[in-house]
Amino acid sequence: MGASRLRLRLDPVRLLFSASLWQAVGYLFSYQIVSGVLFAIALTAAVMTTVLGITVAAVPLLVATAWTVRGCATFARLMVGQVRRRQAAGGYQDAPVTGLMRRARRLWASGATWRDLAYLVGLWPFLFALTTAVLAVWATFLGGITVPLWYSHVSDFCVAGNCTTQHVPGLMFGQFPHGPHGPAAHGLYVDSLGPALLVAGAGLVLFLLFNYVVVAAAQLLGTVTAAVLRYPSDPLAPAKEVLADAGPLGPLLQPGRPTG
Repeated sequence: MGASRLRLRLDPVRLLFSASLWQAVGYLFSYQIVSGVLFAIALTAAVMTTVLGITVAAVPLLVATAWTVRGCATFARLMVGQVRRRQAAGGYQDAPVTGLMRRARRLWASGATWRDLAYLVGLWPFLFALTTAVLAVWATFLGGITVPLWYSHVSDFCVAGNCTTQHVPGLMFGQFPHGPHGPAAHGLYVDSLGPALLVAGAGLVLFLLFNYVVVAAAQLLGTVTAAVLRYPSDPLAPAKEVLADAGPLGPLLQPGRPTG
């Protein structure tokens, strides 16, 4: 996938032992931890600027908020390096200007600050929900593989379905409205090694298959981050390059230089 560091191997076992899977898991976990902090910082700065915007501190707050948002976005770009070879460039206009008013206008007139804020605050609920769901399902399947190690140490553990407390050991998957041995019981009751191994086998298969979803989710998150936080390309860039390099006409376009 071009700039992506991650590779989706056809063999699920090779994918399990590849660096791509664990890079993807690390990126998703780090996003879970860091993105909430960046969201809180950016949102707090934006709210404070909005509330205090009618005071004499409006202009300094605009400058401080823009730099705060830029710093948070820069950290998000650094994180993308876990799954992408090329980091997104912010496209900030760093030409020096004098005066707070001009500096504030420069920081907020370009779309870079607004894109950073849209990513950090606007897109965060959706991206955080996506990564949470993917990691939760992945961890559930991973935990299913270990069921033979701990099923005998729990009681009345309802993994999924409708179960009532009957003070019985083991795990219950399904509908057990009157306990695992009562009427209308439908599902899998894990109270011995055989059913536990069955759950572990199913968990292993689902875990190996879901690894593809984990890698794809990390690729999607990295792509969205790079697309939103990058500076938009200049559609006239090729023409500007041609004009900057006049080729064989260069000597004719440079006054004072002998041509032959």
